[in-house]
Order: sequence, then C-alpha cells, then structure tokens
Amino acid sequence: MSEPKYDFSKIKLIIGLGNPGAKYLRTRHSIGFRIVDKIAENSGFSWAESNLMHYSNVQLTDAEGNVKFVTLVKPMTYMNESGKILPQFQKKGIKPEEILVIHDELEKTFGNISLKFSGSHKGHNGLRSIISLIGKDFWRLKFGIGRPERREEVSDYVLRPFPVDQEAKISELIDQAISLIWNK
Repeated sequence: MSEPKYDFSKIKLIIGLGNPGAKYLRTRHSIGFRIVDKIAENSGFSWAESNLMHYSNVQLTDAEGNVKFVTLVKPMTYMNESGKILPQFQKKGIKPEEILVIHDELEKTFGNISLKFSGSHKGHNGLRSIISLIGKDFWRLKFGIGRPERREEVSDYVLRPFPVDQEAKISELIDQAISLIWNK
C-alpha cells in the first residue's frame, strides 16, 4: 500500500514534541516545541495552558490563500508521556490521520526535514507514547538532528542544546519546516 498524499487541509491538530521547562527549550529533543512556537508567533496567537499542555487555536492561511483553523499543542508531560493529551482530542472527533506530530529524528542528518505518514517509533519515546494510544497512522514532520557515534550516548545527546554552528541555522530551518507543512 502506498503512502497517502499529504494534504494540509485535512490536518486539524499539530503537536510539537519537546520537554517542558526553560532548561530543555534549546535542546535537540524540543525542536517540535520551537516549531509550533514559531507557528503560533507567526499567527499572532498566544498559548493557553492546562495541566497537560499548552495549546493555541490558530487561524492559518495555506499556500492557496485558504483559511483554516488548527489546534497547536505542546504536551507539558515530558516526552515519555506525550500521548496523554490525545484522549481529549479523540473525544472531539479528531482522527489519527488528521494529526501532524513534529519531532526530532536521530536517523536523519541535521537539518534534513521530511513529512511521512505512519511508521514505527524507532525508539523515540514521544512517538512511542502517541502510538500506544492512537496507533501508527498519523502524519509526522521529522526534523533531522543526526545521531551520536555511540548508541549509549543517545539520551544525553537529545537533551543537549544544538552546537553553536547548528543553532545559527535553526531559525531558517524552522521556517523551511513550516513551509513544508503548508505547501507539500
């Protein structure tokens, strides 16, 4: 079976993965937070808060000028429990295929950004949590962060900030990621 074609008009919920707290803001694992923060900022909307998440209902305009409403979410549960926010959206009728999850991706080189439908968690605990609740058939925007040389360094690696040379490129890459979300 071939992958369905990405259609932004069908996305109702965009979840940026990361860890809450200032100490994690600039880490590789929190790139999903940074991307949804930029979407909210570009839309002129601010974050509302609940005990499980920060969220923003935003009005977005796609590449063709069509206006749509989307809910942006940053789970405030730490990465391992990112899926805890999903039951309340399922109650509102949002289906897995209407969800886009933005996350860091070890298997891609730094700055390599792609959209993919479905798949495994590949060891990513945020994806593992989401898959355990809604299955694997949702959209993902994968932001490449590269991989450390040794497997046992992964947990420290994802919780470290980007090096200075990579951080200098983040703003431009976030803009590319947002463009990909609207225009694929």
